[in-house]
Amino acid sequence: MSNVTFYDRIEEAAAHPEKHAAVGSGAQRLLARRAQAVAIYDEMDEMRDRGRLIRAHTLSRLDHYLAQFINNVEKLGGHVFLAGDAAEANAYITKLAREKGVRSAVKSKSMVTEEIHLNDALEKAGVRPIESDLGEYIIQLADERPSHIIAPVMHRTRQDVGKLFSEKLDVDYTEDPLVLNQIARSKLRQEFLEADMGISGVNFAVADSGTISIVTNEGNARMSTTAPPIHVAVMGMERIVPTFEELGIMLQILARSATGQKLSVYATMITGPRRPGDDDGPEEFHVVIVDNGRSQTLGSELAEILYCIRCGACLNTCPVYQSIGGHAYGSVYPGPIGSVLTPALDGVGPWGELAHASTLCGACKEVCP
Repeated sequence: MSNVTFYDRIEEAAAHPEKHAAVGSGAQRLLARRAQAVAIYDEMDEMRDRGRLIRAHTLSRLDHYLAQFINNVEKLGGHVFLAGDAAEANAYITKLAREKGVRSAVKSKSMVTEEIHLNDALEKAGVRPIESDLGEYIIQLADERPSHIIAPVMHRTRQDVGKLFSEKLDVDYTEDPLVLNQIARSKLRQEFLEADMGISGVNFAVADSGTISIVTNEGNARMSTTAPPIHVAVMGMERIVPTFEELGIMLQILARSATGQKLSVYATMITGPRRPGDDDGPEEFHVVIVDNGRSQTLGSELAEILYCIRCGACLNTCPVYQSIGGHAYGSVYPGPIGSVLTPALDGVGPWGELAHASTLCGACKEVCP
């Protein structure tokens, strides 16, 4: 952590009003979509209550469900590594990459890999990481950090992206979103086919089957986890549910809260590596379960923050986030969730100022699933 304070970052953010406009507009769109999705879903309040009970129950018996999940992954031929902190997680993944001669690793969106700075560790180990989520791909090209949990490039306009693609990818300038999508797709397709390792996050892990669930709207996670010969899934230790019944509930409230969809376009379930007779899939499947301050938080008065399912709804409704944007928080987790989660995981010392990023309006509580 540098000597730059939260207030310094706010002043820096204030110098870029165009980014404020982009963040405010994007957040309002997502919030409006959520409102529409909730309005036509009569069971939303009931599902929120059930979701809360699921998270509370699971975390109260986290050791049991983690052990069950690990046992089932290993029965299927997968490998599990419990990482006490970011350094241990990165060491395991980079060691695996070196042993397997990995030259490039294609990644689907993962907040935990941002949290542990996995890309930096891979580059130091001689492995080229390629972000395949469109927003993360743009962020990587710009050498920035995400500014939102589910919309990492919310602070940039299509004009910004057009200029960036023109400079970094040597293509003609365009600000047409469809054309920009096509440019990224054409650049990434060969990366999927040539990558030696695929790396993903985990939205939820199902304890009684050893399954991981990944939700996306682009399909890039399926390419990242299927085409390369090795798949490494990186998950926070709290991202677990007992059975598929609970998973169904969590996926419904996640999609509606995050993007206003009934379900995400792709809800991918992965249960172990490729089996004999399978046409595709990775030959090796590794799950890295990351603690990195979570077990300490679980035993504290802030344990409830681990209920979070990373939908980003609290960011979209927060007047502070809309005013200063995500980068002002200085953490991979911005907004109301980051103001609590970051100090809980990394300590109040360097992050205590984030408590001031609140108007006490309670808007985040109203939309939290």
